[in-house]
Amino acid sequence: FFFFFFFFFFLRTMLREGRPFTKFVEIGRVAYINFGEELGKLCVILDVIDNNRAWVDGPGLKRQQMNFKRLTLTKFVVDIRRGARQKNVKKAWEAANIEEKWGNTQWAQRLNRQKQRAALNDFERFQVRSSRRQRAAIVKKNMKQLKA
Repeated sequence: FFFFFFFFFFLRTMLREGRPFTKFVEIGRVAYINFGEELGKLCVILDVIDNNRAWVDGPGLKRQQMNFKRLTLTKFVVDIRRGARQKNVKKAWEAANIEEKWGNTQWAQRLNRQKQRAALNDFERFQVRSSRRQRAAIVKKNMKQLKA
């Protein structure tokens, strides 16, 4: 009985949600480097070496092997063959228009905002804090008027 219940629940979940994962490690998958010297750069997976490492290449990046723990997969895939040459990777990258697509994602915009916020000096942080307080005061005043 338990087996049938579990099977029914699993089947219903799969039909409702579709596949549980949508981003897979594959040849041509664009990844974001989240650790190390190349932090913040995008790369393309050219080949899977073993369970822990991939052969990657990309604009502004030397062809190298990289641990999967240092990569975060994006939703973009470039149409290339396994172990493609650097000029073919560059052509496919430009043809897929990855830089523009990446710049339009919420993820890239959030990273850009974090970088801008980190670059603020003391006075600029003070200005941001005081403007947030002013905005909160205006919102509070308008909410009081609406409730009354």
